[in-house]
Amino acid sequence: MNTQPIRVGVLGFGGLGQAAAKLLSSKREMILVAAADQKGYAYSTEGLNTDACITTYQKHGTVGYLEPVGTLSNNSIQDLIQATGDAVDGYFLALPNLPNDFIPNVAKEFIKAGWKGVLVDAIKRTSAVEQLLSMKDELQAAGITYMTGCGATPGLLTAAAALAAQSYAEIHNVVITFGVGIANWEAYRATVREDIGHMPGYSVEAARAMTDAEVEALLDKTNGVLTLENMEHADDVMLEIAGICSRDRVTVGGVVDTRNPKKPLSTNVKITGRTFEGKISTHTFTLGDETSMAANVCGPAFGYLKAGQELHQRGISGLFTAAEIMPKFVK
Repeated sequence: MNTQPIRVGVLGFGGLGQAAAKLLSSKREMILVAAADQKGYAYSTEGLNTDACITTYQKHGTVGYLEPVGTLSNNSIQDLIQATGDAVDGYFLALPNLPNDFIPNVAKEFIKAGWKGVLVDAIKRTSAVEQLLSMKDELQAAGITYMTGCGATPGLLTAAAALAAQSYAEIHNVVITFGVGIANWEAYRATVREDIGHMPGYSVEAARAMTDAEVEALLDKTNGVLTLENMEHADDVMLEIAGICSRDRVTVGGVVDTRNPKKPLSTNVKITGRTFEGKISTHTFTLGDETSMAANVCGPAFGYLKAGQELHQRGISGLFTAAEIMPKFVK
């Protein structure tokens, strides 16, 4: 049995990427060896110092300035893949999917480079997951084990819905409601823009094109609160693929408070169905209010990375969703 820690890279070093690095610093079974952002990357076989990475990024806007292991680059992801080869076992794509084909295009870069390993994303949109689904055979042929939709929702709550569905002979509906509180929206610029793209009158392209000042103006109008309803969320296609229910029975919405770390409401999933005895019932799985968005996204992402690594070591590659595979707890 291999007792060496899984060598992990984090692509994207904004709020989510930094949270992922902090989480990894407390793990024995995984070690952060690579990180990349828009302007550079850092790589060390001995492992990266999380505090040094974050300090460097916050001071210079890129981990590329991290001495002596940083490299400045305008093509950081491609250059990192080439520089590290098979020395990184798996990557967490802590990236904004702006535009909507960005993460699928990143996956194509790994295929093109001939890299083999595990990729994990916390992608949100149904249409983005559908793009990845169209690449399933390509990923399998490349020897890549890709775990998609592995954050909180889709991800943790999707898996909970798939598990809770076992009580029923028929699923009537799955309703996911999330509450997110962040103290400072600038730490999660890309995530907030993705959420704005779900609002009526906005699109992914429009949200991506917004300046920080325009985002601030919108948040001023809403007192920092974004209310999202009937979102295009990949929980639907993932539960459909897993055979739980058709996508039209899945509803996702929530409230994001960009000026208060306290959740505006509790995050939960409700699964309503009919048992084999003909009884109608609802299971509810609620996340603790004290767990942050970062904890509920990064924790499952690395749990799925560990599960993906176990599949990869058994020679199993291709595309899998959070509704099909159980995550493994990372110590």
